Amino acid sequence: MQLIVAVDSNWAIGNGNKLLVRIPEDQKFFRQTTMGNVVVLGRKTLAEFPNGLPLKGRKNIILSRDKNFTVKDAVVVHSKEELFEELKQYDSDSIFVIGGESIYNMLYEYCDTAHVTRIDYKYQADKYFPDLDKDESWELTGDSDEHTYFDLEYYFYRYENHNPKPME
Repeated sequence: MQLIVAVDSNWAIGNGNKLLVRIPEDQKFFRQTTMGNVVVLGRKTLAEFPNGLPLKGRKNIILSRDKNFTVKDAVVVHSKEELFEELKQYDSDSIFVIGGESIYNMLYEYCDTAHVTRIDYKYQADKYFPDLDKDESWELTGDSDEHTYFDLEYYFYRYENHNPKPME
């Protein structure tokens, strides 16, 4: 299982249930990386998508505690155990955790690869991703040259987890 996230220099990912910034090249990378695969996300993240609809061209699995929550063209699960049962039918490399904060916190230790867009800026934020640089299980194994979007500098990083938890 993999994850994909954009973070600022403090590992922040959002503020007020919104992304910190939308960078076209990062959005293109996200689309290309996840297209044709399975995406795992929370209900609040889904609500931020255009018209609150699942991503096209991907199998969307939504985690929600609300037992009555349903989404057309998506699978809704209500617990980590139910999610893991659903994920058994897919190749682990085709599964991408895409947020938000509580979903990342629940699942990042089960992932073996993290695709991190690191923005060299500190935003006002209220949602954060775990700092992989401080987690001994994770190692930075790939990085890009500097990219810019107006006055923002950002990088595409790849981290690998040397000891992912098994999905049980």
